[in-house]
Amino acid sequence: MKTDVLVIGGGPAGMNAAIEAARAGASVTLVERQAHLGGQLVKQTHKFFGWAEKGAGTRGIQLAEEWSKAVEEHENITVMLSSEAIGLYDDGAWMIEKEGKLIPIYPKKVVIAVGAQEKTLPIENADIPGVYGAGAIQTMMHVYGVLPGEKYLIVGAGNIGVILAYQLAQAGAEVKAVVDVLPKLGGAYWVHVTKIRRMGIPLYMKHTVIEIKGTKWVEGATIAEIDEKFQPIPGTEKELDVDTIAISIGLSPLTDLMYQAGVELIWIPELGGLVPVHSENMRTNKPEIYVAGDASGIEEATTAALEGKIAGAVAAKDLGFDVNDEAIEEWKKELSQLRDAPLLERLRQGLHKLHEAAKERGLQ
Repeated sequence: MKTDVLVIGGGPAGMNAAIEAARAGASVTLVERQAHLGGQLVKQTHKFFGWAEKGAGTRGIQLAEEWSKAVEEHENITVMLSSEAIGLYDDGAWMIEKEGKLIPIYPKKVVIAVGAQEKTLPIENADIPGVYGAGAIQTMMHVYGVLPGEKYLIVGAGNIGVILAYQLAQAGAEVKAVVDVLPKLGGAYWVHVTKIRRMGIPLYMKHTVIEIKGTKWVEGATIAEIDEKFQPIPGTEKELDVDTIAISIGLSPLTDLMYQAGVELIWIPELGGLVPVHSENMRTNKPEIYVAGDASGIEEATTAALEGKIAGAVAAKDLGFDVNDEAIEEWKKELSQLRDAPLLERLRQGLHKLHEAAKERGLQ
C-alpha cells in the first residue's frame, strides 16, 4: 500500500491529524490497534472542562463519536482497525500487523500518535492479579462492562484517580481509600474531589501503599503516611480489606516506534519521561516523521486534538498541498492559552525544555 500520510494511532490526536491532512487533499491511512477509533476517549464518560468550543461540557465518548464520524466523511482516509504498526523497515515500509498478516505501507509522511502507557509501582506483588492501571479498569468498565473487583484502593489522587473512584462507587463497588504522596491536592478538579467526599470515600494525602498482600491475587493492602523523603512513618500504617488496587500515578509516552525509527528522544520528567524532540509544528529530527498527543508529551485530550491538527496540516503542507497557514497559527495560539492555567506551571517548564532542545537542533 502507498499513501501520502500514514497516521499511527486513532485517538484524539490521530483522528484530527488524519482529518486535517485529508482536508488538504492528501491520501491518508489511519491505523488503530483497537477495534474502534477514539483512543482513551471511549472510556471517558465524564464531561470535559475548559473551553466549550473545544469540547468542554461534552463527554469523552461523545467526542470520540463526533471525530470518528468526521473521519468517515473523508473518502481519502483509509481506516485500518484492529491493526498495529510494528516497525519501520529499511526499504521505507511501515509494517502493519492485521489479523495475523503483515501489510507493508509506504507513506511519504508519518504522524505518530500512539498515546501513552500507565506507570506502575516499584513494589513487591505489583504484578499479581488484582493490580491494574486506572485506565485499564476504566476500559474494562466502560468498554466491556466488566467490574474487575468489589473493594478498591486507588493509588494516586490526580484527575484520573479521583474520577475513577467516583465511577467505581457509581457502579456499586466499595472504594476503601484514595491515597497520594503529595501533601495537598493539585492535579484533580475540585468538582470531582467534592463528589467523592460527598460519597464518604476516604482521601489520604502524604500516604502511599507499602504492602500488597496476597500470592495468587490481591487479598489486602497496607498504606502508611510518608515523611518529606517519601519514607513510611512507623506507627501510621492502616490495613485495608481490598481485592483490587488501581494505580494512577501518571503516564509515560509510548516511544518504541519512534526509537526504532531513529527519532531523537530526550528525558523531560515534566512531560512524562522520554519524549521525542519536536518543534511547535510537530516536526521531529526525521523529516518524514511528525508526532502528536501523549506520544509527544503527556497532557490531555484537548491539547492532543490540537497537536494532531497541526501535525496533519503541516505534514500535508510539507508534501505541497494547499494548507491554511492562519489556521495552524490559530491552533498554536489556542494551545498556548490552554497551557496558561495556573496549575500547569510544571508542564510549562517541561515544554520550555522541549522547545529549547528543538531550537538547538534547528527544528522548525
